[in-house]
Amino acid sequence: TYSELIEPTHISCSGTENSEFNSEVELYKSKLHEYSTSKKVMESTSTGGATAKAVEVSYLVSRIIAKKGMPHTLGEEVVLPAIKETQMDLIPLSDNTVQRRIEEMASNVKDQLISQIKASRFFALQLDESTDIANLANLLTYVRYEYNGEIEEDFLFCKPLRTTAEALFDMLNGFITEHGIDWSRCVGITMDGAAAMVGQHSGLVKRVQAVAPQAKSIHCSIHREALAAKRMPPDLKTVLDEAVKTVNFIKARPLNSRLFSVLCDEMGREHRQLLLHTKVRWLSRGKVLARLYELRDEVRLFLLDTKFDLSGRFNDADWLAKLAYLSHIFEHLNGLNRSLQGKSVTLFHTQDKVEAVIKKMGMWARRVEEANYDSFPNLSDFLDSDMHLSGAVQDDVRQHLHLLKTQLRIYFPTPDTTVNWIRNPFATLDDYTLTNLTSREQDSLAELSCDSALKNDFSERYLPAFWLKVATEYPELSDKALKWIVPFPTTYLCESGFSSLVMLKTKYRNRLNIEPDLRLRLSSLEPDIQKLTSAKQHHPSH
Repeated sequence: TYSELIEPTHISCSGTENSEFNSEVELYKSKLHEYSTSKKVMESTSTGGATAKAVEVSYLVSRIIAKKGMPHTLGEEVVLPAIKETQMDLIPLSDNTVQRRIEEMASNVKDQLISQIKASRFFALQLDESTDIANLANLLTYVRYEYNGEIEEDFLFCKPLRTTAEALFDMLNGFITEHGIDWSRCVGITMDGAAAMVGQHSGLVKRVQAVAPQAKSIHCSIHREALAAKRMPPDLKTVLDEAVKTVNFIKARPLNSRLFSVLCDEMGREHRQLLLHTKVRWLSRGKVLARLYELRDEVRLFLLDTKFDLSGRFNDADWLAKLAYLSHIFEHLNGLNRSLQGKSVTLFHTQDKVEAVIKKMGMWARRVEEANYDSFPNLSDFLDSDMHLSGAVQDDVRQHLHLLKTQLRIYFPTPDTTVNWIRNPFATLDDYTLTNLTSREQDSLAELSCDSALKNDFSERYLPAFWLKVATEYPELSDKALKWIVPFPTTYLCESGFSSLVMLKTKYRNRLNIEPDLRLRLSSLEPDIQKLTSAKQHHPSH
């Protein structure tokens, strides 16, 4: 062996021979070192030990990079140098490797999702399109389905497209058919109401309903609420426009912004900056007006030494009264907007929230007619004991409340009472209109409504879980109820997804194939890293 050759015990040589022998010994020593090193690597590879673990860690680090939306070079440029001096320096974390790991994990997550959708009785889609940093239109789609006794919702896909109804449908239909998903199980498609989506003759909805007859078309409730709030009396619209112009004069100019911040600081205000208004943000108007009304005294002082043509507005009592009213009413509409957002929201939830606001609008209008402004704290505080709201301002407020009520009712028609049994199947059946149920289904509902055990369980469970639980005993009722519960009421998840897309696809990564990173970031499913690792041939070069 090498060891025996380099450890002679009884050798006697001349000087020349000894020198030659020493050089041979050094050669054998170097060969022994190479052999020992390669032996360790071969043992590690054959047993799936340290190298297999390194591949697993590579997947874990890549998943974290994708979840955080960080560049793929982070592993090679930051993580790997930090552990280079340890035994873990064999972890593969190059840019290309991280990208490959992310794509493999995303594919694994997608396979899990498709499998779960196929096992569901029904599914619903939520989709929207937006433009990224590379000026490419992207279609973002989410899916809601039944799995393990729960209603799940997850990211389905994100792909670039041309924004025509035909292109939208071809992309959506291509994905559904390619993965063997049954269109007949689709019970809802939710979008933002764009012409390409809801065209009466050739829009996306019509094309989907041609292959999925059960699919209900749903216009995003958040978008409808924003549209309903747009119209207002001319005088109030003027106040809104002038308020935005005032904010822009101060906030959009760096010197004015800094000086105004110093003024607010000297006056001990909690907030030191105004907020800019943008039409593309749902909550913008309420926040802008509320902050402007809060800092109205500081704005008045700041504008005294300027030539701004609207500086006199902050000495006008009627103008400030309208501003006080608008700041509260839009804050209240913001509250409605936020209540419609979130995951696991159903159509019944949005109906309840909107109906409550419509009723309050009518009550508030009657109170305004009686000169009662308690419903509007900002306006009530502004009107001291010696000050009364002028008739013109009172008419504008009352007219706006009636207009809001009317617009909300246009965009949110009276709820369908024939499905009230889904919301509470234990109420007296005489209270319900059951025209949408067959005689057999009505008999099943009568039997269910008298089941005291289920009634106790219903009070403890949220609506989707209850109807999923009774599916075995009352399958027809459960199916009919789920067709109303599964569809998305809003495109909130798509809007949130686009925020992640903007963060991931920057001007420095504008050629990135965004879908794998986006899937790992947005999906609630975890990749099977053990399965992916075991499928690898573990060599350090990988």
